[in-house]
Amino acid sequence: MAGHSHAKNIMHRKGAQDAKRARIYAKLIREITVAAKEGLPDPVSNPRLRAGIGAALKQNMTRDAIDRAIKKATGAGAQEQYESVRYEGYGPAGVAVIVEALTDNRNRTASVIRAAFNKSGGALGETNSVSFMFNRLAAIRYPAATASADEMLEAAIEAGADEVVSDEDGHEVQTTIENFFAVRDALVAKFGDPAEAGVEWQPNVTVTLDEDKAASVLKLLDVLEDDDDVQNVYANFEVPEEVLAKLSA
Repeated sequence: MAGHSHAKNIMHRKGAQDAKRARIYAKLIREITVAAKEGLPDPVSNPRLRAGIGAALKQNMTRDAIDRAIKKATGAGAQEQYESVRYEGYGPAGVAVIVEALTDNRNRTASVIRAAFNKSGGALGETNSVSFMFNRLAAIRYPAATASADEMLEAAIEAGADEVVSDEDGHEVQTTIENFFAVRDALVAKFGDPAEAGVEWQPNVTVTLDEDKAASVLKLLDVLEDDDDVQNVYANFEVPEEVLAKLSA
């Protein structure tokens, strides 16, 4: 299904990301702080905050660190004004890239991202220059052992989801952005916390890369993800399994 193989192609970078735990924590803390400031500091009544806390716990962040991030939204740190910004452009081999950021300085963030694209041989474009090649949807993923395909499908449809795709790698429940929190909470009540859950961009058209082009694209994505302001990076490429094995070695 659309985007699933893309997600698997990206997974091999998880190991490298684990080595950057402090940077990951900083991004999660920023998301929690912004969520608490824009809504209520109570996760029960603030779905975005609830999602941010869930993501932080998945990364083994302590409850104390999470509580400090929430308090920062109404304490001294509340003077920090973060805004959500989306950047779009083309990377090596014509790969379309979407970058989501939370920044307190748009000029700084845009400059860093533009430099990363230029250095890779790509180019930063205007808003909506590549987003037409992606679908904006919510995805909730569970390991295959969580339930049978039929059990997951039944529970997801009952919760209001649009589609479920199950294979040997696991279950992906897809739903609209508007129904995301309701569907996720219903599945959590039945199956526990998912492996991943969030609103994301999934490509509806992809570019297949050879080893050299894949290495160039992945280098760009790593540079983008290393920036403190960047929260998420999406790209519309496919890498054959044998090439992926070489790159992961």
